[in-house]
Amino acid sequence: MLEQSQIDQVTDSDAYDSDGDKIGKVGQVYLDDQTGQPAWVTVNTGLFGTNESFVPLSEASFSGDRLTVPYAKSKVKDAPNVAADGHLSPDEETELYAYYGVSYSNDTTDTTSYNETTAGTTTDTTDVGYDTSGPTTDNAMTLSEEQVQVGTQTREAGRARLRKHVVTENVTQTVPVTHEEVVIEREPITDANRGDATAGPDISEEEHEVVLHEEVPVVQKTVEPVERVRLDTRETTTEETVTEEVRKERVETDGDVVDSSETSLRS
Repeated sequence: MLEQSQIDQVTDSDAYDSDGDKIGKVGQVYLDDQTGQPAWVTVNTGLFGTNESFVPLSEASFSGDRLTVPYAKSKVKDAPNVAADGHLSPDEETELYAYYGVSYSNDTTDTTSYNETTAGTTTDTTDVGYDTSGPTTDNAMTLSEEQVQVGTQTREAGRARLRKHVVTENVTQTVPVTHEEVVIEREPITDANRGDATAGPDISEEEHEVVLHEEVPVVQKTVEPVERVRLDTRETTTEETVTEEVRKERVETDGDVVDSSETSLRS
């Protein structure tokens, strides 16, 4: 149970569910009109905290800057949609207590936002205007409007792969080669070679043989690293225009009414 001395601390603190998951930020604290004790808090839920859900404080605990409630985050987010307008009527409390499974007495009076009390004591005022659409609330009408808050989130946009494979191509190179050819050399008989010329028989058959050599191209292949390739990413920033409808409350008057803001401008 939250104590009155903790009200200022719990406002704008973070609310956590029974599993330790963060639900959202605490908005308003509502006091019981009879006891003056904290009875409810509103927790901002939804995208960008655009929704306020009521949570009972009967079994809540507050420590440090964490308000822990004994309900799951999904339970709080799906709570009945009750306007956080500063008051909870008995009918609204009955609906909320039934949703959370908390016992409720029909004798309990309205619950009032702590922001509309002074140190837990309701301030008496004389209403000039009053609510003709239902129970009297106060002498002013609150105008609200929706505001667009645009953020970004990261998602997977695609994938790229780097793959290597083997291709075959022809490489042509020219290399000089040599070979031996037979050349017949003739020399006349002279006194110097006459002895060699007449050393054999006068008439005979004879064969001479010579071995011929030639160079042929020899190809050897080696593997050499030529380049390193890797995948990397880079960030590119572009602009996208987001269009969203927002609702605004405006006030209209019937009868002989003077706008005080216009009067102050003329003066």
